[in-house]
Amino acid sequence: MAADQALALALTTLTGISVLVLVALGLAIIFGMMRIINLAHGEFLMIGAFVALYCVRAGVPFAVSVLVAAVVVGLFGVAVERLLIQHLYGRLEDTMLATWGLSLIMVQAVVLIFGASTRGLPTPLGNVRFGRYSVSGYSLVLIGSAVVMLALVFWLFTRTRYGTMARAAMQLPETAMIVGINTRTVNMVTFGMGSALAGAAGALLAPVAGVVPSMGQGYIARAFMTVIVGGPAVLTGTTAAAALLGAVDRTVSFLSTQFYGQAALLIAAIVLLRLMPTGLSGRMRRQL
Repeated sequence: MAADQALALALTTLTGISVLVLVALGLAIIFGMMRIINLAHGEFLMIGAFVALYCVRAGVPFAVSVLVAAVVVGLFGVAVERLLIQHLYGRLEDTMLATWGLSLIMVQAVVLIFGASTRGLPTPLGNVRFGRYSVSGYSLVLIGSAVVMLALVFWLFTRTRYGTMARAAMQLPETAMIVGINTRTVNMVTFGMGSALAGAAGALLAPVAGVVPSMGQGYIARAFMTVIVGGPAVLTGTTAAAALLGAVDRTVSFLSTQFYGQAALLIAAIVLLRLMPTGLSGRMRRQL
């Protein structure tokens, strides 16, 4: 393989891994830690993309727009947790049904407000050339953003008092309440943080994906596959699964077509779950 082709493939692969990390990180917290199956996760991504789109159109710098999207979707997630999710803890099937209904409502609401047409943001930074191969320079932004978000979540859950309380509230809720932890507040903040990560991911993906009410449907399946293949370790498992599945997807897509890349990702996820039913981190001691 020529050096320019190898460099282009490496950057493309890192971009694919970063996209999976971005779309799955918020879900890993909500599903992996809270055991809530949020079928509206894709719509949270979509709302983040729309917020970023209209912020940029209003003259707000793109980096600030991503932060605004995270805050808006995070607050929306807090409202959803207070009004809906808090009544459904421990009721997995009811949670799935409620969040599926919420996703339908969100899509139709956005269609009624903004219409069904596809909108887009210009992709910044142009292209990076490796000989006869060309890769979007924005890939570097996605890679850097994925690293920053992973580091931020790792620090928050392992180096702060909130992280200790959050893990206690998820793993031993009764014991946490006995020692004075307000599990209701902690659950609300954790769900809101997972939602904020989804909003930021949607904003970051807006320049490379069509901003349309149904855009979340293109990411929700890959997000769930990444989290489930990753297993019980929320961060290390999700990161490992994103690395493996993203590498399979982008390598096959680079060498053939995107259709075969996505098919290869699905096949890889099925084979991994068949061989390791508890995921990549299933044999580890449960950790973050």
